[in-house]
Amino acid sequence: MADHFHIPYAVPTALLATALLVKLPTFVRAWRDPDVRATTLLLTFATAVLVVITPVNIQRLNELTGVPNIASPWAYSFLTAFCATGLTMIIRWREEPSERRRRRMRRIYWVYAGVVVALWGTFLLAHAPEPRIYDLDTYYAGTPWMREHILLYLTAHMVSSLVAASMLWKWFPEIENRWLRTGVVLLQLGFASGLLFDAAKLTAIGARWSGTDWDALSTRAAPPFALLEAALVALGFLVPQVGPFFQRWIRDQREHLRLRPLSRAVHVLGASAAPARLGFWAPLDLRLMQRRQRIHDALRLLNPYFDQGLYRQAHTAALAAHGEERARGLAGAVAVLAAVDARRSGAPGAAGAAPTGTLVTGDIESVSRALRRPRTVDALRRRLNSTESTSTHA
Repeated sequence: MADHFHIPYAVPTALLATALLVKLPTFVRAWRDPDVRATTLLLTFATAVLVVITPVNIQRLNELTGVPNIASPWAYSFLTAFCATGLTMIIRWREEPSERRRRRMRRIYWVYAGVVVALWGTFLLAHAPEPRIYDLDTYYAGTPWMREHILLYLTAHMVSSLVAASMLWKWFPEIENRWLRTGVVLLQLGFASGLLFDAAKLTAIGARWSGTDWDALSTRAAPPFALLEAALVALGFLVPQVGPFFQRWIRDQREHLRLRPLSRAVHVLGASAAPARLGFWAPLDLRLMQRRQRIHDALRLLNPYFDQGLYRQAHTAALAAHGEERARGLAGAVAVLAAVDARRSGAPGAAGAAPTGTLVTGDIESVSRALRRPRTVDALRRRLNSTESTSTHA
C-alpha cells in the first residue's frame, strides 16, 4: 500500500483511551465488581489493539525489538482477548449468575487463551524476515505458519463476531431498558463492521492464493471497519453503564441550577446546619444535597416571620394571570422575600408561628423558578402593598 494512504487511527484511539481513563477511577473503587473489571479490560484491549496497529508504532516495535513484524502477534493477541471479553460480557448481561454461566465464561477464556498461545507459536515457527507495515496479511498469505497465524486470528475474530451477533439478535426483543437497547444496537453495528473487516481480509488473502492482486481490500477497505468496530463495541458496552449516570447527572444539574435563585435569596440568613463549603469539583449529588439542606434550614429560620395571609393574597392575585403551579411559586416567592426582609430589619417574629409547611417547603422548585424573574415577583409585591395601603386608608 502506498505510504501516503492515511487512516485516522489517532481519533478512535484517543476516544478509547479517554474512555479508559474515565473508567479507571471506577475500577479502582469497585475492582471487585465483575462488570467493572470486564468493562475496564475490554477498553484496555481495544485501546491496545489500536495503539499497536498504528503504522508508526509497528515500525517502532520492529526497530525497538529487532524482530520484524513483532507487532503482529501482539496486535492479534489483544484483538483475541478483546473478542473473549466481549463474549463473556454479553453472557453476563443475558444470564443470571449461575454455575452454568461461570462454566461457559471460563470455557470461552480458555479457548481464546489457547488461540493467543497458538498465535505466538505460529509466529515463532514462521519465517517472515521482511517487515511489512501495511500489507502483512496478504504479503505472507502463502508463507508456511505465517499463513496459519493470519487465518487463526481472522477465524477467532469472525467466530466471536458471529456468536455475539447471534446472541444479541435473540436477546434484543426481551430488552426493555432503553440504555441497554441502545448499547445492543451499537454492539450489533460494531460486530457487523467486524464481519466486514474479516470478509475484506479473507477475500484479499483468497485472491493472493489464486494469483490475483486484491490487496487493496486488505490494506485500504478493511482497516476502517476494524477502527469502527473497536469504537462501536466499546461504546456499546459503555452506554448501558454510563448512560444512566449521565441521565442522573443532567437531572441533578438542572435541579441544582433551578434552586440557585432561592438559595441566593435566603443566603443572607447566615450559617445553616451544613456549614461545610463544597468546591466546584465536589460530586454534584453532594452539592445538590447541601443546597437543598441550606434552603430548608433557612426556611425553618423564617418560620416566625412567614405571613400566611400574605401568601394566600399573593396566591389569589397570581391565579388571575397564571396557572396553579406558577401561582404557588409566585406566592411562595413573595412570602419568602417578605419574611427575609422582616428578619433582616430586626422585626420581632411571631411566637409560636405556624411552620411554612407545604406552602413553601414542598414547593421550593416552583418558588425558585419564580425568583428567576424578579420583576414579576416585585410587581406582584407592589400590587399587594398598593392594595393593602388602599384598604388601610379606606
